[in-house]
Amino acid sequence: MQQFQQYIGGVFSNGSATFESMDPATGTPWALMPEAKTEDVNAAVKAARDAFFAPEWAMMTASARGKLLLRLADLIADNAETLAKLETRDTGKIIRETSAQIAYVAEYYRYYAGLADKIEGAHLPIDKPDMDVWLRREPVGVVAAVVPWNSQLFLSAVKVGPALAAGCTVVLKASEDGPAPMLEFARIFDQAGFPAGVLNIITGFGAECGAVLTSHPDVDHVAFTGGPETARHIVRNSAENLASTSLELGGKSPFIVFDDADIDSAVNAQISGIFAATGQSCVAGSRLIISNRIKDVFLERLKAKAEAIVIGAPDDMTTEVGPLCTVGQVDTATQLCAASEAAGATIITGGTPLKRAGTYFPPTIIDCSDVPQAPCVTTEIFGPVLSLLSFDTEAEALRLANDTVFGLASGVFTKDLTRAHRMIRGIRAGIVWVNTYRAVSPIAPFGGHGLSGHGREGGLQAALDYTKVKSVWLRTSDDPIPDPFVMR
Repeated sequence: MQQFQQYIGGVFSNGSATFESMDPATGTPWALMPEAKTEDVNAAVKAARDAFFAPEWAMMTASARGKLLLRLADLIADNAETLAKLETRDTGKIIRETSAQIAYVAEYYRYYAGLADKIEGAHLPIDKPDMDVWLRREPVGVVAAVVPWNSQLFLSAVKVGPALAAGCTVVLKASEDGPAPMLEFARIFDQAGFPAGVLNIITGFGAECGAVLTSHPDVDHVAFTGGPETARHIVRNSAENLASTSLELGGKSPFIVFDDADIDSAVNAQISGIFAATGQSCVAGSRLIISNRIKDVFLERLKAKAEAIVIGAPDDMTTEVGPLCTVGQVDTATQLCAASEAAGATIITGGTPLKRAGTYFPPTIIDCSDVPQAPCVTTEIFGPVLSLLSFDTEAEALRLANDTVFGLASGVFTKDLTRAHRMIRGIRAGIVWVNTYRAVSPIAPFGGHGLSGHGREGGLQAALDYTKVKSVWLRTSDDPIPDPFVMR
């Protein structure tokens, strides 16, 4: 089997232990991965801490950091095909998506390369005539970046890019599920010319890797993408070192279609929103909220398209839906579909695993109009399962949209501009797409409300989140300070 290595302090090694990684398309092991233990985590954090204070990085100009990030972006673009094939092999994501997504990842690093020397301070018009006061934005320090297996090169780019642009150093923990592309990314990063220790990449399991990293006393900020339960552990762990956190936690995003919408366009967007990436997306439009006036015609077209989706090997360019990443996800989807049906929901199509090798689950649509609290409506499944709800009035649509503990993304389909603006104001979510879905850009931040987390990734705000403000006071008078016991 192919063997991958961890990357600590500019050096590749096998780590303290290894574990087998499974190919979701076949259900068989295909590679050995380094399993980071406590000593590996400590070494990675030490390397990042040493690099943060080393003059090679600490004294590097922001413009020079930007040039290194540009070099990294070019290398990612040059190696996109290799990275895409590895992500497809190790996670089951279809090659059509990994190829396009990884090619675009380079644009995120280019964006932050250009932003590196534009993270500015400010001069304050202070109310004291003998003082000059200005603000400096300085890097927060060592960042622990923890990413899941899905879209991991993208989800690491929105952490590593702004962190390095701001002058931080990073320990990046790849998911133990499908870490191959992240460990290959380490080899690409190594070629870019960054000082040793600026970025360290490891993978491993909870107690001996993730928990040690997120509670480490030398970690200053934790950037995490994943589920709420793990996030709760991270927040508790961060209490040990009082590290700041940014959390992107997924959701149950509403996809609202009014009766004046372009039905064919909305159907295509809904197919993309829930069945692309086999539903394994934090912004999946997993709750269809449809006007009763068009429910039947919409559902007829949606069902026909869902059942025509090509399910197959993820490395086949004709495949539209591949396997789920893990056996556990198949079990979760199966159980939630069965529980929802038992609660009174109607399975329109799909609902049970496919009888073939690998972790395949078909595109599934469940009508939950009569049971809006069915398990598939309230629980993030992270699979190709769409829950359908219906409404008669705009107020009812908005109530259903906000009837969730999550709040990451949402979609609104209508030709009524004033209605669109009312929905934009009313929906509690970090992203509102109007007459489109799953559009992203390095220029636009994303993040959520509620159990979808806090903080933003992408855009200028992400870079600022990896800085702290330092106030600098300079007294301009040569006169002696008159009274040392009076605060000036």
